[in-house]
Amino acid sequence: MKVWKQLVFGVAVLAGSTAVAVRFVPGADKVFLNAGLPQGLISMLAPAADGEAMAATAPHGQAAQGGARRGSATVLVTTAPVGTGIVNDRLEAIGDGQAIKSVTVMPAVSGALASVEIESGAKVESGTIVARLDDASEKIAVSSAMLALAAAEEKADRYKGLQSVTRVERDDALRAVDEARLALDTAELNLQRRLITAPIGGIAGIVSVNPGDNVTTQTEIVALDDRSEILVDFWVPERFASAIKVGAPVEASAIARPGKPYTGTVAAIDSRIDSASRTIRVRARIPNADDELRAGMSFTVSMKFAGETYPAVDPLSVQWDSKGSYVWRLNKDKAERVPVRIVQRNPENVLVEGALKAGDPVISEGMQRVRPGAQLTVAGAKPAVQP
Repeated sequence: MKVWKQLVFGVAVLAGSTAVAVRFVPGADKVFLNAGLPQGLISMLAPAADGEAMAATAPHGQAAQGGARRGSATVLVTTAPVGTGIVNDRLEAIGDGQAIKSVTVMPAVSGALASVEIESGAKVESGTIVARLDDASEKIAVSSAMLALAAAEEKADRYKGLQSVTRVERDDALRAVDEARLALDTAELNLQRRLITAPIGGIAGIVSVNPGDNVTTQTEIVALDDRSEILVDFWVPERFASAIKVGAPVEASAIARPGKPYTGTVAAIDSRIDSASRTIRVRARIPNADDELRAGMSFTVSMKFAGETYPAVDPLSVQWDSKGSYVWRLNKDKAERVPVRIVQRNPENVLVEGALKAGDPVISEGMQRVRPGAQLTVAGAKPAVQP
């Protein structure tokens, strides 16, 4: 490359670097003035520079020229008024449903199954006979106990009319009557236990036994579910623990039936928070008059709360430095720095905690040259930030 081309290239690079430094490095114009660079050249390179600083650092003969530029020394910015936003006002969780009453029917005693009295899916009432065990020996025991009781009562009555019978013998006869009556009650109880009855009313599940099966006290005959109401257990974060109350409204949607919400209330709240997950268990009661819901279904549960209100600012307004996050508020025509703490980030705004109130003008564009107390000119205002 020829020498003159190198010189031209070097001058161009030097001029460009000077222009960048004057425009974006605070105080660079003073450095160049002190180095002997003409003020006119600096003004041409940085037309948006602070005219007051130029006038203060210019030679005495150029003070009038610097003073003439003071009218254009303000920083051009765009502002957006502070809005409001609410956090912790809605809860969504996944829960599991169960019948309000559910029981698995098992025999009270072991034996051979004589008959099954219900069908799978039948609706039964409390006390309905579900199945019968073979009870031949128990019936014989009842009959024998009845005969023994009758004999004991006859003997006691006969002793009452005899003068030759001692008082001790009469007392023994009466005691024999009581023992015979207890034996009869025991025999009748054993006979009653051969009947397997429904302890609650509900819908029968699939009957898993057949007549002739030998069953024990651990054999499951059938499951009964009272699903007139569904209980939904779900876990919520601990920050909602003090906000949830028994009787509060709940809206649930079965994952198997999307788009159809069911309303209910909070029925119970656990007494402690799980230390591993930092959540607390809540139980909701959902009416099921149309019998559309089943035990074991999964539900999406939602609740609404009053929530907490915070100032909402434009995401572009939040700045950071070594002291933390802050925003620039327009106080009359001056820039005022306001420290804030970020509470929640949303796509359209940022909720913060700080000395801000709704409607305060906060700078959203043009912050690069803003300094505390800087003179500002608002080029435009954005609409209020919506929550």
